[in-house]
Amino acid sequence: MSPHDRDGARLAPWSIVYDSFDREHEGQREALCALGNGRFVTRGAAPWAVAGEPHYPGTYRAGLYNHKTSVVDGEPLHHEGLVNLPNWLRVDVGLDDGEWFSLERVTVREFRQELDLRRGLLSRVVRFEVDGRRATLTERRLVHLGDPHLAAQQVRLELDGAGGRVRVRSWLDGQVTNANAVEYRGADGDHLEQFEVAAAGAGLLTLRARTCGSRLEFALATRTRVFVSGGEVGPLGPCEGGPRTVGLQACAELQTHGSVTLEKIFALYARHDRAIREPLDAAMRAVGGALDFEAMLPAHARAWAELWDRFDVDVEGEQETTTALRLHLFHILQTVSPHTIGLDAGIPGRGWHGEGYRGHVFWDELFVFPVLAYRLPELARSLLLYRFRRLPAARAAAREAGLRGAMFPWRSASDGREVSEPRRKNPRSGRWIADNSRLQRHIGAAVAYNVWHYYEITGDLEFLAEHGVEMMVEIARFWASVAVFEPSRQRYVIRGVGGPDEFHDAYPDAARPGLDNNAYTNVMAVWSLLRAREALALLPAGARRLLVDKLGLGDDELRTWEDVARRMFVPFLDDGLIAQFEGYERLAEFDWDLYRARYADEIHRLDNILEAEGDSANRYKVSKQADVLMLFYLLAPEELRAIFTGLGYGWDDEVLARNTRYYLQRTSHGSTLSRVVHAWVLARCDPAHSWKMLREALGSDLGDIQGGTTAEGVHLGAMAGTIDIFQRCYTGLEAREGALWLRPGLPDELRCVSFRVRHRCAWLSLAVRNDRVIVRVDDDAAHAVTVRIDGRAEEVEPGATRTFTVTPARERVGGRCVEAQ
Repeated sequence: MSPHDRDGARLAPWSIVYDSFDREHEGQREALCALGNGRFVTRGAAPWAVAGEPHYPGTYRAGLYNHKTSVVDGEPLHHEGLVNLPNWLRVDVGLDDGEWFSLERVTVREFRQELDLRRGLLSRVVRFEVDGRRATLTERRLVHLGDPHLAAQQVRLELDGAGGRVRVRSWLDGQVTNANAVEYRGADGDHLEQFEVAAAGAGLLTLRARTCGSRLEFALATRTRVFVSGGEVGPLGPCEGGPRTVGLQACAELQTHGSVTLEKIFALYARHDRAIREPLDAAMRAVGGALDFEAMLPAHARAWAELWDRFDVDVEGEQETTTALRLHLFHILQTVSPHTIGLDAGIPGRGWHGEGYRGHVFWDELFVFPVLAYRLPELARSLLLYRFRRLPAARAAAREAGLRGAMFPWRSASDGREVSEPRRKNPRSGRWIADNSRLQRHIGAAVAYNVWHYYEITGDLEFLAEHGVEMMVEIARFWASVAVFEPSRQRYVIRGVGGPDEFHDAYPDAARPGLDNNAYTNVMAVWSLLRAREALALLPAGARRLLVDKLGLGDDELRTWEDVARRMFVPFLDDGLIAQFEGYERLAEFDWDLYRARYADEIHRLDNILEAEGDSANRYKVSKQADVLMLFYLLAPEELRAIFTGLGYGWDDEVLARNTRYYLQRTSHGSTLSRVVHAWVLARCDPAHSWKMLREALGSDLGDIQGGTTAEGVHLGAMAGTIDIFQRCYTGLEAREGALWLRPGLPDELRCVSFRVRHRCAWLSLAVRNDRVIVRVDDDAAHAVTVRIDGRAEEVEPGATRTFTVTPARERVGGRCVEAQ
């Protein structure tokens, strides 16, 4: 799958265009055309749409979760998830006394939907015929990037011929539930209570409610105005809506070729927002004082222009690839933006775009942080504080498990407790089965990794001293605690965990879940222990002494860390391959040809297929996504060599090639992250195959390659990962030892990649080719930047542009390690 395989989308340099309505893919388009500002996101559902196939209107506030208990399959299920808020978009339009407009009730002559990425603007144009009359319905909307509480919508109906009577209605519709994600439809999706709705005069509609479990109060307000031929229609009359819904209506007589325009300004506030008296008052004041749509648009577009100046990535000669990357950046910045700074919200795996994974925070931040830290480090810092605030909960979880330090949850939501559910529904078999994903303890290593690399990129020693080292120490404590010394091996082992693969959660026919000595987990535990000691050493003496006293960190404990980091067990297969986990060699090989012939593209979720057949993925050498190869994704070759040789294991230059060849042949790519990781790893030994894999990753959401899951929210980690491959992998960009290192290795198909980064308070523009790199440091940089290329280091002064010649990549990259699949 590539940007060319995009389910009807046409990619212009700065926009995604759909030239026809496609009922089958409408859910996917609603997610891809969602608009947001880092505070809330509204899906791209049409204004006339109501929930039900194929539409799903949804608005989600960052971090606004609710918890409740449902009875599912006869048993209680405790769940916590992102809440679908009342639908502010709903607008009805009707001609004369006919039915209200919908695509199913008219003959569509022309349809066009465009997502303007540069300005954050969604527009629709529908030319239609009904009862012998022709008209054009146009909608534009934005979610204000300049004001985190505002959004706006403009709906216009133009008659192509004779005049007539036009009716319009504007709603705040609280008749909503959580029913977007197929996996959770068996659970109770009604999360709201205590509705108060009102038509407050002057075109104002208000709705106040709260979540039923977490009791988080919020308020919505809209200001609706209706115009005919430039004049305003009013006053608007009330609509009968019910206890959860409130609306206004108007009727206008149009002349020949006349038009009516409805404009709606929307505001959303929650009880915990700052500098407000209470949410409803704040929402009413916001819409009452807001500008109209046209006056609001320039400030919104200006805010987007400022972000694009920092974040844009251009791939020379690859316009559709560049557009796909811009789409990915667009959705990252709608999920987390400058408005997220100071907000207690993490990075959800599916954005705030839908209810997939219930809006939970996983390890996807591992893939997103490099994009943010190099361009908006203040935002990366704020997102790391989401984890720091939940450090007490992680400590409590470790204590409850009889361990020390901090055990971060695999799935996090409001307060840092584990919100993974013990069961999940297999949509293929219809059965509820055990979900043991909470055993993925490697999430702690991901948190430590993000902290350390944030420091490497920014040099923010203050953050390290006040927050970062404390997290890294407590994560190191956890690893030293969970690792058990085994005298027969004279090594430490980690038992009963899950790796990134996720297809394997137990040994075949085992009574208990969990695997022993997952290689990725054990190696990242060693990495975490080594980096925690290094981070401690970086602190000024006074700060280090205070932290050591606060945490009760003694020399004996530090010596234990060192011992674990020198004697951790890592399993290997007979031919010198790293084993995914201990006992992996005893699993059966899988008949890929048979199952590909039987299930074609559905094979990516082999776990569901096998369970439906009464079998289990635990019996086979199959992987959902990269597991062992995640080590080669996160750690540089010299870093891995140092860890393995430090443990007393052998290492040679062919380790990467051998492991990549072996595991790529046994991976179904059941996660969108998998192709990203494989594209990265392949770049070091087979650039052509890497480029093929990356093109498939670029189509993850545009082509909905997971078989309908994009409708439940975009895959934020995969989106960020594709950007990071161009940013760091193909350029060799690395922040290390106070310098910016570059080692280009672009596939032959790519000529040049251009982008901007911020390195320790200095902005740089980079144009990277295989044979040269052009570096320009901005005039207002506070200092020169040290750039290291091909083993030499040079200073680039503020305002200076330097061209560095580079040894061509083909002379540095070895032969192919994997045949193209």
